[in-house]
Amino acid sequence: MKLSTQTDIIAARLGDEAAVRILAAAGYDCIDWSFFPMRNTEGPWCQDNWREYALTMRALQDELGITANQAHAPFPTLLDEEPYDSTVWNWIIRSMEVSSILGVRNIVVHPIHHIPYAKNKKLLWDMNVELYRKLIPYCEKFNIHVCAENMWQYDNDRGCIIDSVCSTPEEFCTLLDEVNSPWIVGCLDIGHCALVGQDPADFIRAMGPDRLKALHVHDVDYKQDNHTMPFMQKLDWESVFAALGEIGYTGDLTFEADNFLRPFPTELLPDAAALMVKTGRYLISRAEANRK
Repeated sequence: MKLSTQTDIIAARLGDEAAVRILAAAGYDCIDWSFFPMRNTEGPWCQDNWREYALTMRALQDELGITANQAHAPFPTLLDEEPYDSTVWNWIIRSMEVSSILGVRNIVVHPIHHIPYAKNKKLLWDMNVELYRKLIPYCEKFNIHVCAENMWQYDNDRGCIIDSVCSTPEEFCTLLDEVNSPWIVGCLDIGHCALVGQDPADFIRAMGPDRLKALHVHDVDYKQDNHTMPFMQKLDWESVFAALGEIGYTGDLTFEADNFLRPFPTELLPDAAALMVKTGRYLISRAEANRK
């Protein structure tokens, strides 16, 4: 199991090149490229020279001996608003092509869930089956898998997090089975499981190794989407990684825990990143110890 993390916070503060250099020096095996700024038509990936920039970043990866295993497309995927919807669709496709240049094999594309889930389950189901099937030709063109992700919504009236698309193992598994393509796989967000009252270990076992191909690993307090490093909040990480070992998980450990880095001054980012690497190596060892 390889270890990776997203570029998000470090790149936003210091730029992509510095982020790659810091993560490589910290000891990560891989990078998870964050394409979030594209949703606002910001950053180098939205410029005319984006292909040349991608080749430059790929050359930097090769120079430093670090690969790119995962990426995250811009989101929300749909808002039923123009020009946003047309623009973000183009950015999603571009992020897939950029990912192919960078050597990424899995890119997360959020399911559509811009309307209240409880009242629109059938509509959202149909929209997401169509979404992921529509992405298959681009997967084939760019030789990259698209990962659906388990989501949550917020109930403003009650002030709490509630279910959304793929927030139960039954719905997540059934969606992937309905799309029925080897190009469309699952990325399980461990923190999101806990936020909607699903035990992450049970969710992992329900998905199994054929559907579960990627992870977003971060800790939460069961109340907020904290996106911080494991052991900083309340999840039972021994049970999570025992379950990954038990099912014979073949994917990587990818942190989506950059809020841990956010408070640190720039001078301490390399040390904070190194602590995350050490934590990730420990978690991987717990999965390996539970392989059958």
